[in-house]
Amino acid sequence: MVSKKQKFVADGVFYSELNAFFEKELGEDGYSGCEVRVTPTRTEIIIRATNTQDVLGVNGRRIRMLTSIVQKRFNFPEGTVELYAEKVAARGLCAVAQCESLKFKLNNGTAVRRAAYSVVRYVMESGAKGCEVIISGKLRAARAKSMKFSEGFMLHSGNPAKEHIDFAVRHVEMKQGVLGIKVKIMLDSDPTGRLGPKTPLPDIVTILSNDGKDEVTTDVPVSESKIPVNEAAEAPAAEAPAAAVEAH
Repeated sequence: MVSKKQKFVADGVFYSELNAFFEKELGEDGYSGCEVRVTPTRTEIIIRATNTQDVLGVNGRRIRMLTSIVQKRFNFPEGTVELYAEKVAARGLCAVAQCESLKFKLNNGTAVRRAAYSVVRYVMESGAKGCEVIISGKLRAARAKSMKFSEGFMLHSGNPAKEHIDFAVRHVEMKQGVLGIKVKIMLDSDPTGRLGPKTPLPDIVTILSNDGKDEVTTDVPVSESKIPVNEAAEAPAAEAPAAAVEAH
């Protein structure tokens, strides 16, 4: 009998090892994370990637090979594990995909500033509220340092930071040493839940209109009297006796 604590630890170790394997195997194909769904009859593993055709391979050969490797490594019975490839809805709003893109650019010899700014620009053009890229390590000189590139609005604390921020970390093995990459993307709220969380930010105030019934549109300036109607009617009547006395 496995306790709850052991079950959670075993699930976490399984997911971590599976994710590390896919990162190494599918990094160049735009791997952006995986999801494990356990049913009573089988285990479904959904691989999210930007290039799903490369993940599937010719006639589905590569996905069958990955299924066989996962089945043998984790001792799944025959036919109880299935791998699926799912395309990322918005590549520019996925921190893992942008981390892998930046890693690929740095490995190809692109300058650090140019590679980082291109990622930040692409993320902001994709509709993100904010983006932050941190690259640390031996960038140019022998002394290690850290460079931060940011644009837009970014939360750092509280529950909205957990819901609205997509975060990823990768390591790049360069000739001069290992570089660390952190990418944070601040997502805008989306009612459909495809491009961001469904819940809006807590400080957003939405003013609801009554279908335009109370709204009066005017093209010319108007003046409005602030004196109540009763007082306005009594004022001329009070002034009339005073004017009659002055006449006499």
